Amino acid sequence: MTVTLVNPDGLPKPDVYRQMSIATGSKLVFLAGQVARDAEGGRVGEGDLAAQVEQSYLNIATALAAAGGSFDDVAKLTIYIVDWTPDKLPLLGEGVARAAAALGVDPVKPITLLGVAALGEPDLLVEVEATAVID
Repeated sequence: MTVTLVNPDGLPKPDVYRQMSIATGSKLVFLAGQVARDAEGGRVGEGDLAAQVEQSYLNIATALAAAGGSFDDVAKLTIYIVDWTPDKLPLLGEGVARAAAALGVDPVKPITLLGVAALGEPDLLVEVEATAVID
C-alpha cells in the first residue's frame, strides 16, 4: 500500500497537514470516531485536550493493526473538537506530536477539523475518525 501526501499547485501548502492523499491498495478501512478511552473503556485525560488527542490517535493505530495495517496507512482524518477556538491549536498539536512519537510515525495527513458543541459523552473533548487504505 502506498499513500502519497500532496499539496497540489494552486492550493495553499500548510505545514501541519496535506491537502490530499493519493492511496493505492486493496482494502479500505473506515474507522469510527476514536475517543479518549483505554482498552477497558476507562477514561483517559479527563479535561486534558492534548491527552485525549493522543489517546484517540493511539486507538486509531490499535484498530488499524487489527485490520493488518498501521497509522501510516491513514489516507484521511476528521477531527471533532468540542467548543473549538484557535487557542486550542497548540494542545491539538501537542497531542498529535506525542502520539506520533509513541507510534514512530509522521502524523501529517489530510485533515478536516470541525468544532462541535458536544460529543457522545460529556467528558469527551475530541473524537477522531480515520479512513485508511491497506494492501
